[in-house]
Amino acid sequence: MNVMAWLRQLWAALRLLLVMTVLLGIGYPLVILLVAQALPAQAHGSLVIDATGRIVGSSQLGQKIDGPQWFQPRPSMSDYAGTTSGGSNLSPVSQAQATAVEQRRAALVAANPNAVGAIPDDALTASASGLDPDISVAYARWQAPRVATARQLSIDEVNRLIDQATTRAPLGYLGQDAVNVVKLNALLATR
Repeated sequence: MNVMAWLRQLWAALRLLLVMTVLLGIGYPLVILLVAQALPAQAHGSLVIDATGRIVGSSQLGQKIDGPQWFQPRPSMSDYAGTTSGGSNLSPVSQAQATAVEQRRAALVAANPNAVGAIPDDALTASASGLDPDISVAYARWQAPRVATARQLSIDEVNRLIDQATTRAPLGYLGQDAVNVVKLNALLATR
């Protein structure tokens, strides 16, 4: 191989290395950073701050909450512990899953005597991570009578809060509308 031909190939390789380094090492990360900053949820992080300025949780993580005056999240097999997140891995047709669903159904009926209609499925089954912060709009509305009674609010006012905490499905059809329980409870705390 000719030395001049080899030097031309070396020079072409070095130019390509320089162009790719600038393009993929600087340009691409910069574009991703700008896109991430443009997204509203990312610009402020996932912290949920109440009316007093106190951090009450993360919009990305479900958390255990007690009391009839609060909306309840989906059941969690890990008791909402981020260090041990995960589902039960029970088969949908297993006896253990059927027993867990029936126990949850009995507890929900007892805790929500004024609820109307069938209990939504997401209230009866644990999320895969055990840390899901979202519930269905149906589950939030199913809990609304209990929360309204405990807080002495009108059902219409509670439903307006549910609407404020509802994230619409992307493009109107990808997935389903969801209610972030942490955000909803933070809104309730202001009432």
